[in-house]
Amino acid sequence: MSPPVGPRRARSARRQHLERERRRRRVALLVLAALVAGVVVLLSAFGGSGKTPQAPTVGASRLLLPAGPPTPEIVAKLSSLHLQLPISQSRVTAIGYQGGSEGALPLDPIGRQVNEGLLKRLLHAVVGGSAARPRWYQLPGGTGPATSSLQVGAPAGTDVYSPVDGSIVGISDVVLNGRPYGSSIDIQPSGAPSLVVTVSHVRVDPSLVVGSAVTSGSSKLGTLLDFSAAEKAALARYTNDAGNHVVVEVHPSATLQIQ
Repeated sequence: MSPPVGPRRARSARRQHLERERRRRRVALLVLAALVAGVVVLLSAFGGSGKTPQAPTVGASRLLLPAGPPTPEIVAKLSSLHLQLPISQSRVTAIGYQGGSEGALPLDPIGRQVNEGLLKRLLHAVVGGSAARPRWYQLPGGTGPATSSLQVGAPAGTDVYSPVDGSIVGISDVVLNGRPYGSSIDIQPSGAPSLVVTVSHVRVDPSLVVGSAVTSGSSKLGTLLDFSAAEKAALARYTNDAGNHVVVEVHPSATLQIQ
């Protein structure tokens, strides 16, 4: 006959039983958390909810106030040429890149692509850089290299400033569906005379003429036009409005092309 189990041994056995139960619960919770994380990653990779990331809405009160020139901020580079943000940060709805017009050169975006693939997102989460600014989107469409057209979204009527130091070498109409919609302004950068920076979707300031000198971030080129009646902007997918935007492209100068 086995000796009776003492109170001490009974308490010890009960503690061991409770500890085993707690361990089982912890393991179960960890497994559940891992399953939830896996589902979230899969949903992110394959579109999940189907919702499109939206840029912050520009408040109506801010639209009523003059924004003034932007704070100096480089948004793209092409070798030694630096392109400054042409619109006040308070008015920007989203920044995107798309294939540009014929002959447009690919730009090197500054900041982080918001709609990049899953692997790049995981890499940035591990090595850092996920908070880099400005945030930009890769847009479909266009005929040139994928980053040859810089599009800076803002409400129609927003002031547009020169993205580079230089001089105006051309002003021409932008024609869509046989109708003129604002103007295209060609600027020869003072630091890169072999290139021409083109700014379009703008109603040109009356004071600008060919030969005018401009300074990045402080020389007003004009105001942003409403193009929503003429074209459907790809940038609208990431804004809370029609996606109106100023377009900036860089081309080789015409003199070099002729030679």
